[in-house]
Amino acid sequence: MNRKIALITGASRGLGKNTALHLAAQGVDIIGTYNSRADEAQALVAEIESLGGRATLLQLDVGQSEQFAAFAIKVDQVLRTNFDQERFDFLVNNAGIGLHANFVDTTVEQFDLMVNIHFKGPFFLTQTLLPLLNDGGRIINISSGLARFSLPGYGTYAAMKGAMEVLTRYQARELGARQISVNTLAPGAIETDFSGGAVRDNAEVNKMVAGNTALGRAGVPDDIGAAIALLLAPGSQWINGQRIEASGGMFL
Repeated sequence: MNRKIALITGASRGLGKNTALHLAAQGVDIIGTYNSRADEAQALVAEIESLGGRATLLQLDVGQSEQFAAFAIKVDQVLRTNFDQERFDFLVNNAGIGLHANFVDTTVEQFDLMVNIHFKGPFFLTQTLLPLLNDGGRIINISSGLARFSLPGYGTYAAMKGAMEVLTRYQARELGARQISVNTLAPGAIETDFSGGAVRDNAEVNKMVAGNTALGRAGVPDDIGAAIALLLAPGSQWINGQRIEASGGMFL
């Protein structure tokens, strides 16, 4: 039986890396993307291979949609050459960057950057890769708890995630004819290097998060990688068009 293959954007670090490792541990092969850190990408490949899996990481800036057609050609080549397959099974739209800027201070340049990376990018990357996604496959769009609760300074970032949550429902409806399920996974505050590592490295921020979370702590990458792997597990196909928050019960 052919092994499943997942394509994960932003797979070389943070939540994308953790997701790749969780899936690899479950026997899923990985095609990942990285933006600039080729050393981190190759380190992940080596780690997955040490688990007995297969992985290839490709450079991609998800904010540059004009690159997507050429990227799809590379994915097609990698599928055939490295995995002896013509299509992959799971797409995880994870890549992103943070922005902390109040509404009144947000510039056009900052807004456009957020649109390109967090909405236009996954919109058109998914569209471009659909011919390479197996019927019966699955798509996970990564959102944020900030699309549900509001913290000053995150409005632009959260608005893009909210747009992706609406798009998820439309993708689920329109791709249902191919038996492709599409869901949103929305992390809460997680201890990573995201947004300068504030939750991980700033004791006061971490304490605030823990104090407002039902389970009494900030999240860690394993909380999210495991949740995504669960949504891609064999028994989860019937979950479709849903927003699932993995925040430990933050701001309930």
